[in-house]
Amino acid sequence: MPVAFPNLKPSARSYSPGEYPQTAFQAQNGAVTVVRFGSRRVDSTLELTFNNIADADASSILQNYEQVNGVWDSVTFTTATGAVGTAGSLAEFIEESGGSGLRWRYAGPPRLTSIKPGFSSVSCSFVGVLDGV
Repeated sequence: MPVAFPNLKPSARSYSPGEYPQTAFQAQNGAVTVVRFGSRRVDSTLELTFNNIADADASSILQNYEQVNGVWDSVTFTTATGAVGTAGSLAEFIEESGGSGLRWRYAGPPRLTSIKPGFSSVSCSFVGVLDGV
C-alpha cells in the first residue's frame, strides 16, 4: 500500500509528465514510422526542495524514504497535505491521480544539507513508474 509523503509544502518543485514509450524509424527517403509500445506515459519525474525546514521535518522525510524503500513501495502526494505545493488540475498531474497508472518511487535517497543548528534543506527526486499494470 502506498505511503503518504509527510505534510510539508515544498519551497520549489520541478515536474515532467514523462513520455510515451515509442521508437521512430526514418527511411532514407525521409519517411518516418513511429512504433508505440504502450498507451500510458512512463518516467514522469518530480523534484521537491524544502529549504530551511526544522530538523524534525527533515527527519520525517528521511523516515518516509526508509519506510517506502524498506518494502519497495511507492509514495503518494495529495492536495490535502500540500506536499505538491499546488492545487486544482495541475495538482492532479503532479499527484499522478488522473488515471495515469503511474506510482511515485524515490529515484534516489533524499539529499540533506544542514543550514544551521536545528535547520536543514532537503531535496527529493521521484520517478513515476508503471508497476504491474
